[in-house]
Amino acid sequence: MMTNTGQRLTQGQFSFLPDLSDAQIAAQVDYALGKGWAIGIEYTDDPHPRNTYWEMFGNPMFDLRDAAAIVMHIGECRKTFPNHYVRVTAFDATRGWETPRMSYLVNRPKREPGFGLARTEMEGRNIRYRISSYATDRPEGERYE
Repeated sequence: MMTNTGQRLTQGQFSFLPDLSDAQIAAQVDYALGKGWAIGIEYTDDPHPRNTYWEMFGNPMFDLRDAAAIVMHIGECRKTFPNHYVRVTAFDATRGWETPRMSYLVNRPKREPGFGLARTEMEGRNIRYRISSYATDRPEGERYE
């Protein structure tokens, strides 16, 4: 059984492992490029599990085949948004698939406030739950300072 004792955000592959080094990120990018997958870099300061639409950092790199160049773009995104979550997504554009094949975090804020679970009792003994990030209590741009 896996447990998340550090209360870190666990989205995507490798989420229960320690943060990947740049060499490990380059190896994953190399793997994806070897499969012919395109790479996209995205960032957000609202990592809610249902927030699937993160901001793109540049355009998806459908034609780039150099892992070093992609790692450089990841570094630029980290510098531009040091207090945001940054993820790399490898997209398979093969006819019949056309889907993300890999997705993993490559940057996270130093302090991750976590999520709250709100319970609401409804008619007929029904119970509804709502998950919200404690970070969204603050305005955009001030969430992870």
